[in-house]
Amino acid sequence: MANKFKASNRPSLWVWLGIALLVLLLDQFTKVLVLGAFQLGDSTPITSFFNLVRVHNHGAAFSFLAGAGGWQRWFFTGIGVVAALFMVWMLRSHPGQKLFSLAISLILGGAIGNVVDRLLHGYVVDFLDFYWGTWHFPAFNVADAGISVGAALLILDEILRVRRGR
Repeated sequence: MANKFKASNRPSLWVWLGIALLVLLLDQFTKVLVLGAFQLGDSTPITSFFNLVRVHNHGAAFSFLAGAGGWQRWFFTGIGVVAALFMVWMLRSHPGQKLFSLAISLILGGAIGNVVDRLLHGYVVDFLDFYWGTWHFPAFNVADAGISVGAALLILDEILRVRRGR
């Protein structure tokens, strides 16, 4: 009977959804700042390898399908919504797997951030521009960073899981 009242060491679904919400809010806040301060195509050098820019991405990662004529907005929005629902289900199914759930939370917050952009603007607002000499990495945003860090953590989680299984 005493175990019934014992505090769980497992974070709840709400912790993971809260992390996703923080990523979403930070993403949207930074995009509002960029939209208010920059015109499309504006660029402000910050360091010798980093600019703040305003770019509109009508496609997916690396501008995939950016020139497809408009249908891709709804296609990528639909994929984002379905992926978000799947990720919430995953978080609900595995809330005690901390690294896995953190990774999914970061990806979820980023995915929803980019879906919000597509619904509000018809494109995703990108503004972080890293470069070396004349080579530029494609501009990205906080949502994209959350997705990328989350993906890296998923890979790390799988490597650790496989090693524990040996």
